[in-house]
Amino acid sequence: MSAASPVYMEIVDFIAGGTTPESVANFHPSENAQRRLTELLTRNADGVLSVEERAELDHFTELEHILRMAKARARQILSQGS
Repeated sequence: MSAASPVYMEIVDFIAGGTTPESVANFHPSENAQRRLTELLTRNADGVLSVEERAELDHFTELEHILRMAKARARQILSQGS
C-alpha cells in the first residue's frame, strides 16, 4: 500500500488537522475506507489476496490498533475532566 493512498491520507489529514479528545473519541473512517476494508477481508477469507493487498490489510490492522488505543486514551481523558 502506498503511503499516499486515500485511506492512509484520511488518517494523516485527521491528525494533521489538529485533534481534541472529543474528535479522537468520535472519529470514524469514511465509507470508502470501510468498503475497502470489507473488500480486503472478503478477499482474505476467499484466499485470493495479492501480496500488495496483504500488505494493505496488515497496514489497516496496525492503524486500527493505534486508533483503538487513541480512542481509549481520549475517553479516559474526557472522563477525568468531568
